[in-house]
Amino acid sequence: MARASSNSDAFNAVAEPSRRSILVLLAGHERPVADIVAALGLGQPSVSKHLRVLREVGLVRMRCQGRQKLYRTNAEAIRPLHEWAGTFERYWKHQLNRIKDRAEQAARHMPADLNSPDPNTKEKS
Repeated sequence: MARASSNSDAFNAVAEPSRRSILVLLAGHERPVADIVAALGLGQPSVSKHLRVLREVGLVRMRCQGRQKLYRTNAEAIRPLHEWAGTFERYWKHQLNRIKDRAEQAARHMPADLNSPDPNTKEKS
């Protein structure tokens, strides 16, 4: 099966790690391209290409302030990504609860002498 274009939808766009990093960076506040380049250590042409893809799928918005282009996230366009990822939240909560339960059970079954400090060891004050 042929791979979908990275600019066909938001899910394909965020499959690229650099684009996810850009979205995280822009989540705080609006930034010019130069700030994104400096913060991520990527080349300006690369950042511009990633921003173009993110704009094409609607995940970021751009506005001009004089000669400077400022980018910010588009929360409404990110909502479907959040909702989709949220479907897995129950699974992770369940897994974390199982780990917690196992750890607590193991602690209850630990021999008493392992739960208390060694009387032959002097504590340093």
